[in-house]
Amino acid sequence: MVDRIERNGILYAFIVRNSFKGQGVHFFTPDDSAQQLALITHEKGSLIVPHVHNPVNRNLMQTQEVLIIKSGRLRVDFYTRDAVYIESRIIEPWDVLFLAEGGHGFEVLESIEMIEVKQGPYAGTRDKTVFSGVSPQDIVLR
Repeated sequence: MVDRIERNGILYAFIVRNSFKGQGVHFFTPDDSAQQLALITHEKGSLIVPHVHNPVNRNLMQTQEVLIIKSGRLRVDFYTRDAVYIESRIIEPWDVLFLAEGGHGFEVLESIEMIEVKQGPYAGTRDKTVFSGVSPQDIVLR
């Protein structure tokens, strides 16, 4: 199961639920995405040929993140790039969250352990703009 968070034709994020099952190589992201995410399954005895990734010059203008929740529960609030609230979702253990566009905020509902993957190098204070989030009474869970 994959939940997509979209507004006005823009994909802000998607959640690959722990329950998602696929066969072979299943890319969730389009080829032009700055970050690529796939589920890959192979049967015992399959071979993946040895390879190296060639140096390719890429020009990235935004940071995309992938969060893998190992344990606990997390509420994610999604926003447009202009800080307009869209909706919220709950992330459970072994769900994978791909943050593609816009803003986001979190509330830890149960103590969490998570893995974060994003582009680098980290740009310090230039890397993000902080804004006021949604009021608790205005949260819309989907």
